[in-house]
Amino acid sequence: MSQPRISLPTQGLNVSPVHESTIFDGWRSVVLAIYMALVGYGVMVGIPVISTAWVELLGFTEVQVGRIAGADLGGFSLGAVVVSLFVARVNRRLLVLISAAIAVAANGLCMVMVSYEETLWLRLIAGVGSGAFTAVAIATLAGTAKPARAFNILLFTFAFSQGGELYLFPKLEMHEIYLFFIGTYLLALPFLAWLPARPVEKSLTVTVDVEEADHSHHTEQQHIPRSVPWLVLGAVLFTYLNIGAYWTYIELAAADSAADPDWVGQLLVYTSVFSVIGCACATLISNRYGLARPLMVTLVFQAIIVGMLANGIGNINVMISMFAFNFCWIFVDVYQSATIANVDHSGRFAALLPGAQGLGQILGPNLAASILAAGMGYGSVFIMCAIASLVGFAIYLIMYLKLRRIIPALADAS
Repeated sequence: MSQPRISLPTQGLNVSPVHESTIFDGWRSVVLAIYMALVGYGVMVGIPVISTAWVELLGFTEVQVGRIAGADLGGFSLGAVVVSLFVARVNRRLLVLISAAIAVAANGLCMVMVSYEETLWLRLIAGVGSGAFTAVAIATLAGTAKPARAFNILLFTFAFSQGGELYLFPKLEMHEIYLFFIGTYLLALPFLAWLPARPVEKSLTVTVDVEEADHSHHTEQQHIPRSVPWLVLGAVLFTYLNIGAYWTYIELAAADSAADPDWVGQLLVYTSVFSVIGCACATLISNRYGLARPLMVTLVFQAIIVGMLANGIGNINVMISMFAFNFCWIFVDVYQSATIANVDHSGRFAALLPGAQGLGQILGPNLAASILAAGMGYGSVFIMCAIASLVGFAIYLIMYLKLRRIIPALADAS
């Protein structure tokens, strides 16, 4: 009998688990998981205006803001890592209750404990709660029958929630922002019965189409090396190091430049809604070219659009940079989330996705704060952002070449 070979469809491979009929496909669980993810990412997407509020309303310095944002997003990463250890074995509804309680309590205390040191530690604790909350949501979406579609819907709604936060938060006092976060967590709890308690599929395998020498076809299970999801998570870390530093300091950097502060504030809202176009384009492009190659091109382009601010910020180049950045941000998230979902339906690695994002978010603002503390200016911050994006590109290139050797259909999967 001749040796089988893996065929590579021209439109990419729809990778599926062994027993797709057993994977969660209820619309209610998808809706709840998407809402939970939007809530958990709330601080992350609101960082530009929250950072400004910390400076203007609480009197923190720019360096202190970087430390607080890093603590919040570092706690986010820690919470996701902790949940990844239990998400495949412990009742997920219990995990949500615990994480929501932590986030609500920490945000409540932030309203009465407002010194720098107190805020720093409370934002770390709040981040742990939000990271754990988000990790359960992402793990649930990765276990749906059509995870790529679920993540596309998430990121489509994400663009609107991001724009809504950036429009609303500048109109609120600091304690009102914290109350907003508390309310969003509490709103999810009455619907916990919609959340699947445990995963069904736990193996790192994909189903591929195998073509025999006589042109007949059959499906076959292919084991995915554990290094593949770890490489994806490593690339996510560096990608979000760039995003974290850029998103934390873009408004403050523009305020310290020749750009009009009111113009920049409006751009924060308009460019975030522009992400909807990026989400739609990312889906269309991935259906034709797969996930990996468009992602690598996007990361190189993102390095260019953040690096272009290194020589100074004006009304025109900050507009171009912010529109392109939001367009590419959604591109990157669509591809990264779908790649993890393609290889992991247990939720273990998917739950680590917010962890990698949060770790990048703590490193990014802290590295940027250290650069500013050293007197190197915002130009050096944007150069660091560009380098981080290029490192993410290099990691994805290594992963892509590895998959082309062992599971070529997965390398170009959509």
